Amino acid sequence: MARRRRGLPVNGVLLLDKPAGLSSNHALQRVRRLYQAQKAGHTGTLDPMATGLLPICLGEATKFSSWLLDADKAYRTRVELGVITDTGDAEGNVVERREVPALDEASIEAVLERFRGEIDQVPPMYSALKHQGRKLYELAREGKHVERAARRISVYDARLTALDTASDNDTVSGNDAFELEIRCSKGTYIRTLAEDIGLALGCGAHISALRRLATGAFDAGGMWTLEALEQLADQPAREAVLMAPDVLVTHLPALALDDAAHGRLIHGQQASLESDLTEAATARLYHQQAFVGLGRVVRQADGVATVAPKRLTSHPAAVPGS
Repeated sequence: MARRRRGLPVNGVLLLDKPAGLSSNHALQRVRRLYQAQKAGHTGTLDPMATGLLPICLGEATKFSSWLLDADKAYRTRVELGVITDTGDAEGNVVERREVPALDEASIEAVLERFRGEIDQVPPMYSALKHQGRKLYELAREGKHVERAARRISVYDARLTALDTASDNDTVSGNDAFELEIRCSKGTYIRTLAEDIGLALGCGAHISALRRLATGAFDAGGMWTLEALEQLADQPAREAVLMAPDVLVTHLPALALDDAAHGRLIHGQQASLESDLTEAATARLYHQQAFVGLGRVVRQADGVATVAPKRLTSHPAAVPGS
């Protein structure tokens, strides 16, 4: 006998404004409890000190969350100069202090230009990457060091938005600082980027604030705080702010299924259909305007297009398309 999952069958995507001091998993669990949802997941972690956009997937949406993991990101961060910490952020222990040279916008811009485009970045020890089955930050806390291979990332833009001198900023360190807005590819560690920029400036650096502004097509405009969600009147009101699961895959082409094709797909069979796709592709599938999941479309040698199920929803009628 199948074990019945506890909770409500809530389906959708919430754009959470994660608060500082809360891990991504703790934020996820608070949302899950608030919605009493059977299933929940997020689409890429934020450090506990970081704030901002954390898409939370509930119910059927969790099946498509992986499509957002590869999305580009945008951040705003504050870079403190002259102080190097073991974690690359203000929560770590100070390991070195250096004198900060006289800097202006032009000198910082000259260094930033070296970090735009495709660059190689060594992931930090304080990260969730694994080495021999253990997370790197666990090893780091034990005082262990592991060699990490550099990874190729893309920094599409790193824009200087503010520059403060030691005399006019109010940071704890009292050192010069500046703020950046960064657009980058998946896998980019902003802490490491700031550290490397600091080294290139000759004084080292760490970040004291980090806020995610965008993930893929989602931006900060639709975010909800935990406090705002808690203040909503009831469960229907909270569910009303969720986006349909197919918002995670709107970059994929869409196909409408007739009754026959839909019937074959939900039974794990491929079906013929009319499609203008000329190459093999993953597509969003709809039946009677309801999102039913993803299919793999292939054009056969005789020119007929077929679609095979790739990831289908369990309750298509409950998750209408956007």
